[in-house]
Amino acid sequence: MPKIDVYNIEGKKVSDVELKEEVFGIEPNEAIVHSVLVNYLANQRQGTQSTKTRAEVSGGGRKPWRQKGTGRARQGSIRAPHWVGGGIALGPKPRSYKYRVNKKERRLAIRSVLSSKVLENKITVLDNINLSEIKTKNMVNALESLKITGKTLIMLPEKNENIQKSARNIEGVKTSLVNTINVYDLLKYNNLVITLEAVKKIEEVYA
Repeated sequence: MPKIDVYNIEGKKVSDVELKEEVFGIEPNEAIVHSVLVNYLANQRQGTQSTKTRAEVSGGGRKPWRQKGTGRARQGSIRAPHWVGGGIALGPKPRSYKYRVNKKERRLAIRSVLSSKVLENKITVLDNINLSEIKTKNMVNALESLKITGKTLIMLPEKNENIQKSARNIEGVKTSLVNTINVYDLLKYNNLVITLEAVKKIEEVYA
């Protein structure tokens, strides 16, 4: 079982905790992580792009000139795709990019990324994280005490307005709840700050 230090919000070590091997100690499966990440990004796409076909653009109701005798090529409409201002042939239309990934694959991807964080020492476990008021400076001081720099994801067991609102104006810092955990956020943010309670909840779900 991986063993990791537990700190308080002042950055002092208070204890250590053994993380479950099946969640935080597996060999990362990069292929599955990539597959689940691509699925997540595809599902975020709006798919609202659209172009007009020759049937949808305005004008072109009559034949521009007679069929024969002009010396020019025959034309049926000035809204054909090869005309300026004409319709678009085979252009994009609104569509959904969503598709499903096997639930076991999603869970394996989460466990793989969490295990990578442990291997790279990019995970910081706190005994608790409570702020008495909504103040960005307090959160900045807490991260400085923990010697955390760069993009950071703070994982909370449940909604906490003081923490979420204190962190939202800090560049490169995001708060997230255990029940909204996803591969994209775990990969995007180098550091993971997580409370003991959140660790237990993750182990309950993913073990």
